Amino acid sequence: MSTPAHAPAPGSTPSRAASAPGHVYRGHVFHIAGSPVVADAREHLVSVPDGALVTAPDGTIAWAGPFAELPAGFRDLPVTDNRGGFILPGFVDTHLHYPQTYSTDAYGGGQLLEWLDNCVFPAETRLQDPEFAARIARDFTRRRVAAGTTSALVFGSAFPHAQDALFAESQAAGLRLVSGRGVQTVGSGPAGALLTGETEALDLISAEIDRWHAVDTGDPATALLQVAVVPRFSLSVTPTTLAGLGELYDDARERGVYFHSHLNENNRPGTGEIDAVKAVYGVDTYLDTYDGLFLPGSQRGGSSLLGRRSILAHAVHCEDAELSRLAESGTSVAHCPTSQQFLGSGTMPWLRTTSFGVNVAIGSDIGAGDEWLISRVLNDCFKVHLSEPGDAGLSLDPAALLFTGTLAGARALDMEARFGNFDVGKDADFLLIEPDRWEPLATVLNRGIRADDERMATDQTLFALLLALRQPAITGVFVRGRRVQAPE
Repeated sequence: MSTPAHAPAPGSTPSRAASAPGHVYRGHVFHIAGSPVVADAREHLVSVPDGALVTAPDGTIAWAGPFAELPAGFRDLPVTDNRGGFILPGFVDTHLHYPQTYSTDAYGGGQLLEWLDNCVFPAETRLQDPEFAARIARDFTRRRVAAGTTSALVFGSAFPHAQDALFAESQAAGLRLVSGRGVQTVGSGPAGALLTGETEALDLISAEIDRWHAVDTGDPATALLQVAVVPRFSLSVTPTTLAGLGELYDDARERGVYFHSHLNENNRPGTGEIDAVKAVYGVDTYLDTYDGLFLPGSQRGGSSLLGRRSILAHAVHCEDAELSRLAESGTSVAHCPTSQQFLGSGTMPWLRTTSFGVNVAIGSDIGAGDEWLISRVLNDCFKVHLSEPGDAGLSLDPAALLFTGTLAGARALDMEARFGNFDVGKDADFLLIEPDRWEPLATVLNRGIRADDERMATDQTLFALLLALRQPAITGVFVRGRRVQAPE
């Protein structure tokens, strides 16, 4: 495997990341311990008001617990005193679009398909220019650092030089990144510059895998940089493309490569995404097109793209058979409540989806989503599900929200053994939060009503922290124990 000219050699320390000696971080520690499902997250919530997180020289978590019980072997380590503040696992964003960094709050689009033609395809075409691509890669990476997004599954650009810029910036900053170039072999007029031929599309995917997948460590179980196969959606490719992708993924799956796309986002009758997919392919369900069943009548035409490293965004309007198949295959859903409101797509039914055993992580969906900060997306998540009609509505508890923005994302990326909480031995991916840096957050935390019951008071504190948090209060972002540095 060759090393890209842009990047440090495999296994080297990213140039903008500080070293990672053993260290103690003191503050209010919150995380979801162990490996629960979302319904059990509250039973696994750990809250240590005067806590300590100890990082080892190799960037893993050596210990976490009450500061007063710090083991003797760690008492001589340097201490970062964040009392009055919080220590959270790094946020995991399982769906956002790098070429749409400047496209948030774009007016004049309408619902999904019109928005793509009017706002998105013209914006993504601008990345043809290498200088523009370099700039947007820097800005995208800066926004991730500011928002405390330590790990992200990123829908990439159609242009290889733009993808190179993204991977290089992410590696230099020390962030986790899974990304793949956006694949389109058919499309409307505004998408013209983003299209490639069938064979070229497969060749470009293979080249990106060889160039960037696990380039930093050589092992997908430990790498910060990884590659995904990313067709935009079924309407952007043909049965021939899907057959080729399935064949390619049969080999790439063994190398830990991911699969990522969109599913059941817009159900406008007759002219929306879902009806268009069914009409073009003649299939029973949208999911069939990704499951190798893309020939008329949902006959098999190739290999399935579903699995443990497959993540599908939205899943707003799934049929029962689709939810059952997602759970059976281990495919996760990237839930994007902020963008679903912006595009009028509806709300993914939380109880129905999770009742099938589907792992639901969170996605900002930049740029239909306009919130980079995952806790802001969780804020929207709480509100939309409280507003679901009838028995479908629920008030998500704060532990479930924290789980969805951290551990569920690590699980979706098949990296739960490496990050997502503060279990000893995992990589030390975490955030330092100082409420005094954002006065509205500080006042809510310091002056809000708290119950006499300790457990309810803990829930109230975590809820206020998540829903009132803003970027200025995030004062430290760490991956593998190293402080991440944003590009200048």
